[in-house]
Amino acid sequence: MTTQRRTFLTALAGIFVNRKAMSEAAPSGSQIIDDLSAQPPGSTIGTEWRLFTDTVMGGVSRATMTREMVDARAAIRLQGDVRLDNNGGFVQISLDFRQDGGAIDASAWRGIELDVFGNGEEYALNLRTSDLDRPWQSYRQAFRADSRWRTVQLAFNDFSPSRTEIPLNAHRLRRLGIIAIGRAFHADISVGGVRFFR
Repeated sequence: MTTQRRTFLTALAGIFVNRKAMSEAAPSGSQIIDDLSAQPPGSTIGTEWRLFTDTVMGGVSRATMTREMVDARAAIRLQGDVRLDNNGGFVQISLDFRQDGGAIDASAWRGIELDVFGNGEEYALNLRTSDLDRPWQSYRQAFRADSRWRTVQLAFNDFSPSRTEIPLNAHRLRRLGIIAIGRAFHADISVGGVRFFR
């Protein structure tokens, strides 16, 4: 065997070993939506986080969205006061799945998981699909954000339709939102990661 051929085979073997190691290291049960590594307000998938409050509908709730370290972890943080005046009652941060606002097919996944840290209050994950044409329509599932980092898994089958009769279709996901809604309280929730899970 020539030296040149031996060198080529050694390099080829190294490529296969590296690929195998990368495959073993990659989590097979999840897919990152945002790991908070992008420059804010950007996300891992290339879209941007946005802040919404009920002021778009005449309400008076106020909130801020910041990127900061929370309990030694990079996070996007939603803080504000939810008020029910003028038929209001929500503050929210949201993320489109595509830059053009179009839908993605997430049916290969069982749901979405969030790494959250909060003030012990109840929040919800809001989902919107391309089946919905009214801004107040969504699919919602509640969770509690305690004052320690933890991961909550929210299965698509457990989302409830809000102001729509159309069932949730994971083939047509457009947007997710973390929302504080429905009662007057101080919201303070941090998100350190968002993923699809099997």
